Amino acid sequence: MDCSTWHLYGMTAEELRERCLGQNGAEETFPFGPQTSVFKVEGKMFALSQLGAESLRVSLKCEPRLAESLRAAHPAVTPGYHLNKRHWNTVILDGSLADQVVVDMIEDSYDLIVSKLPKARQRALDWHGG
Repeated sequence: MDCSTWHLYGMTAEELRERCLGQNGAEETFPFGPQTSVFKVEGKMFALSQLGAESLRVSLKCEPRLAESLRAAHPAVTPGYHLNKRHWNTVILDGSLADQVVVDMIEDSYDLIVSKLPKARQRALDWHGG
């Protein structure tokens, strides 16, 4: 199935996939089955999405205080579905959030993961403290 066919408004599934894979060292894995894309860096998850779902969503890691403020400010940002709700948000990509806001959340999630890696791994990813 072409995952971009479900796009109604805002970021498409293919754009979401490209943004996640555009992070240095990112890989797409399928540990929960072929329907769920899990995007990882150095074996650690930073994004999770069912790209073929009719209602496109992505779960992203987030600093707890920021996670709460994003949820309060945007109805499309909810506590992480089946994840630690303190550290994860699920973002509904229904067009109510600007694509750049979603991109910033993807980058923040990636940066949170990479910031916890050993310095040598950060250098290997050419990461400069997001």
